[in-house]
This record gives sequence, structure tokens and C-alpha cells, in this order.
Amino acid sequence: MSTNDLLHNRYKAIMAPYLNPLYTSPVSIDRGQGSYVWDVEDNQYLDFFGGVLTTMIGHNNPAVTEAIQSQAAKVLHTSTLYLSEPMIEFAEEIGAASGIPDARVFFTTSGSEANDTALMLATSFRDSNEILAMRHSYHGRTFATQAVTSQSTWLSSRISGLSVNYVQGPYRLRSPFQNMADEEFTKACVLDLQQILDTATTGNVACLIFEPIQGVGGFAIPPDGFFGELNKVLSNYGTLLISDEVQTGWGRTGDHFWGYEAHGIIPDMLTFAKGVGNGATLAGVIARAEIMENITALNFSTFGGNPLSCAAGLATFKELINQNMLKNASEMGSRLMQGLRPTVDKAPWLKLRGRGLMVALEAVRTEHDNTFEPYPQRASELLEACKQNGLLLGKGGAFGNVIRITPMLNVTPDEIDEGISILNEAILSCN
Repeated sequence: MSTNDLLHNRYKAIMAPYLNPLYTSPVSIDRGQGSYVWDVEDNQYLDFFGGVLTTMIGHNNPAVTEAIQSQAAKVLHTSTLYLSEPMIEFAEEIGAASGIPDARVFFTTSGSEANDTALMLATSFRDSNEILAMRHSYHGRTFATQAVTSQSTWLSSRISGLSVNYVQGPYRLRSPFQNMADEEFTKACVLDLQQILDTATTGNVACLIFEPIQGVGGFAIPPDGFFGELNKVLSNYGTLLISDEVQTGWGRTGDHFWGYEAHGIIPDMLTFAKGVGNGATLAGVIARAEIMENITALNFSTFGGNPLSCAAGLATFKELINQNMLKNASEMGSRLMQGLRPTVDKAPWLKLRGRGLMVALEAVRTEHDNTFEPYPQRASELLEACKQNGLLLGKGGAFGNVIRITPMLNVTPDEIDEGISILNEAILSCN
């Protein structure tokens, strides 16, 4: 039995049974460098998933590693009960970068916790438990964030003290609006929103929580300005906007630092996590001061904003800016899409979409009157074929039929071309 198989057996024997690693024979990641990782048997893989969009600027990035090592030699932990220079400096940087006026920052340890905190802030500020979320959304695995998640395969519980209604989201391939042009689609979604407000709420809705591009939902991308149009309606009700930037933040979309910037809005709050610390445990909420200050009860965070993670976050932030990685994300994303397009066009069971370095391949059945039934089995075959040839990708979509492709933001042209070659070969083998 291989070392990988032994590890898998140990994993299954001790870990929670609902934790399911990718692949029929899961990969054990032992070490990484740049865009590559190696397993315990020294097999090399090109990593185009980054631990779910979390290793943002490369494994063992020298600037981030040095920052972590330097901070670890000083102090690992303080909690928010003490002043910590790395925490304060990082909060100052991201508060200024957020675009939110008079911003305040609260650090957490995960995106789920950050979204949970944002929901608490919104419901407290608006004195309402009514929430709007998007269909096909995913916002986390906590008790509150499960209530605003609209994917049955990811739901552990529907019990909640929140009253949630779901608005038509950006995924349209299998929606009633699939054949509409962008402007017509946006108008239809605005009408859907208004109807929900009129028929399913009291009108006192605390917030709309949304992902600028749906992550677990399979990189569903709305037209530019989409959320701005929704906000024109919501502003009449005083409803707050929460932009879940856990996957879209930090320049992942290539053309903006935050995903919300494509929509002509400034949210009342945004949440961040995943790639912010290039793998270090770091997340949080940025909100307008009056919203953050509405909570008067005693509060603190044991691990949120810890010195080690904030040192990693600050180093990651500076590398992103100094190395102009947003430009690279835009250019490499275009290169990836262009390299895949000719092969995808020959595979009627695949639909290609993407923005920056958030690229998706959705596997569908086309033989039933173009109903585009999900084809998760074919997606799994494609995922496995890529792994066999040394490329790691992710999965998503409400039906597990979407391949998610998310290279590091500092990925090189040669690495993109290597990934294209493996993907194209795998697609052809699955035709």
C-alpha cells in the first residue's frame, strides 16, 4: 500500500465522515514552491486551485515566509485584548483599500466567521432578522451562514432564527433567464427582487449579502453593474449591502482589487478571508463606523488578528501591490481562456466562463433539448484526468459539475501554458 493510501486510511478513521477530499485517491500535499506542490511520495503537481483560492501568491513565497518567521521569533499570540502593531498596521492598510468611508475592521479566523459577524452587525443595526441572499450562494458553514447559503448539497441545517429570501442570482445557464442578454437579464432580476420585497418581507430587510462572483456556486458571473441596479431598489428600503469578497477580493478578478468595484457601488460592509494571508489563518469584516459601533456589548477575538497572521497578510498585501499582480491576473486569465477556447468549442458538453483568474468549465448534458442538465460524472472524469497528468483543480457548482481553475496571482506564462496543455488533453480524452 502506498504512503498516500495509508494516509487516506488514517484520515478516514479519525476525521469527520462528511469531510471528503478531492479525487478517488486523494493527494497528500507535503511541500510547495511557487505554483507547484509535491506529495509525500515526491510526485509533482501544478497547483491551479491553491487550497481553495487561499495560496494567493505562491507556495513558500519568500516575502510572506520571511514575515512569518520574523514575527514568530518575536511573539505568536496576543488576542485583541492587547495592542498589536501588525494587527493595527494591517487594519489601517485594508481599511484604506476597502473604499468604505470611515472604515472599521474586525478580524476573524475564517470566511464563515466573517460572514456570520457581518450578519450580526446588519441585523443589530437594522433591528431586523430579515435577510436577502442570492440563489446558488455559499457563505459558510456556521449556524448563521448556512441560513444564507442556497445550495442543498452544502446545507447541514435549515434551522435558523433568520428570515431569509433568495433573489435570482448571476447563474443563468439553467435559470428561467438563460437566453436573455445582459441588460434584459439584469432587469428581470431587479423585477424578481422587487416582487420578493413586496410579497415575502415586511419591507424592513436588514441586508443583502452577495458574492460579486459566486465561488462555490461555480464562478457564476453577473453583468457589470448588476448589483448597482439591485441597490437602486434596496436603497429605498434602507437595506444594507454586504459584499462577500472571500474569493473575489485581493485582485483575483484581475480588473479590480475588490469584486464589488465592477458594479458602481460601495457596500456598507465587506468580508474577506482565504488568500488574504497567502495561507495564514486570517479573515474579517470591514464596515462603516456607524454600523460597527452599533454593537455595545463586550466583544473580543482570541485568534482574530493574531500577530503571525497579520504579518503574513501585510506581506501578501504589499507583494500584490508592488508586483502589480492585478495586471498579471488579468493578462494570465485572458491567456488561459484563449488557450482553452478552441478545445472547449469542440466539446459540446463543456461551457467556459471566467474573469481574471477565476475560470470555470461547466459539464452539462446537451442531448435533451438544450436543457443543459448537470453532468457531474463527466466533471469528475475531467478532474481525475488532469490530476493524473499533474494538474490540481477544484470543483463547484450546485450539482458538483463545475471545474474551478484558480492559478496563483503571480503565475507565469509558462505555467499557464503548461496548465492549458494538460487541460486540453484531458478534455479531448473525455470527449
